[in-house]
Amino acid sequence: MLQLQFVSRALRFNFPARTSRGALTEHLAHYLLLSDTAAPERAGWGEAAPLAGLSPDHGPDFAATLDGFVREFNRRQLRELLPQEAADLVGPEWPALRFALETAALDYQNGACRQLYDNAFSRGEAGLPINGLVWMGDAAFMREQIEAKLAAGFDCLKLKIGSLDFATELRILADIRALAGSDRLTLRVDANGAFAPSEALGKLEQLARFELHSIEQPIAAGQWAALAQVCRHSPVPVALDEELIGLNDPARQAELLDRVRPAYLVLKPTLLGGLAASQHWAALADSHGIGWWLTSALESNVGLNAISQLAGTVARPGFPQGLGTGQLYHNNLAAPLSIDAGQLYYQPAGAWEAPG
Repeated sequence: MLQLQFVSRALRFNFPARTSRGALTEHLAHYLLLSDTAAPERAGWGEAAPLAGLSPDHGPDFAATLDGFVREFNRRQLRELLPQEAADLVGPEWPALRFALETAALDYQNGACRQLYDNAFSRGEAGLPINGLVWMGDAAFMREQIEAKLAAGFDCLKLKIGSLDFATELRILADIRALAGSDRLTLRVDANGAFAPSEALGKLEQLARFELHSIEQPIAAGQWAALAQVCRHSPVPVALDEELIGLNDPARQAELLDRVRPAYLVLKPTLLGGLAASQHWAALADSHGIGWWLTSALESNVGLNAISQLAGTVARPGFPQGLGTGQLYHNNLAAPLSIDAGQLYYQPAGAWEAPG
């Protein structure tokens, strides 16, 4: 019989990770471990780590919900669980839990060795290009991060904006472009919905002179008419992020893309309900001629590994993904993931630290 258990870990940031929604110093991750009662040491792993202020399933009762789900799962005495069946057991209102169960089932199905997909990345034969993530902070802190990323060989950076005053952020972007032009460095920015609709286009006009690749979620989610106007007239390509969260009905998903017509989608499995749900969004974007990339959402290395291996299967070759979050924590689970010259690598023979 299959059995499920979960353990938790409080991940501690190396620095206060600031977004326009506030600063984070700790992030609680829960790990589902799926095994057979006859061989409990052979377990598939999945991570459920909903984000405060963003995930539909984040809240003080999440651990209790997880405990109740585990008890109910074990009561059913299932003999098998296919990854695609996770969506039948977990409702869409629990996207992080669905991602965790789907990942644990996929890992278990493939030998419980953390090699979820068979591709050049998961076999350790090729890296994935990623954007270097520059966190909000004072100007000196952001410049320090930028210089470190450039020295490490990144050719794509993503900056969180919307926390400092806009003039300071413009100066930081000007400093970056003085160091590296668009022929050397791709620049993405993420506003996390920080701009008011009435000011968004004016700010985007000022940002355009820095030859940005894209801006994520310039205005807050839920304002489709205003967002459509921004996407239509923005001189900077717009990527949707928070706008996708909680939008689970396929007809409404298609309606969003038809009405808003963004340039890109940013796909985060923890927030969208897992690997299959993210692949559905990717296919929908493709059918509308919209680009996309996969991004981690502050998961530990367990979740990051799952998203990265999916990217190794479905992402456009050479297109930077948002997978540079594995070095954020003092106490991340040790894993055979590494970054070199702006690329993420996985070594399938490497050692993993067990959750808990």
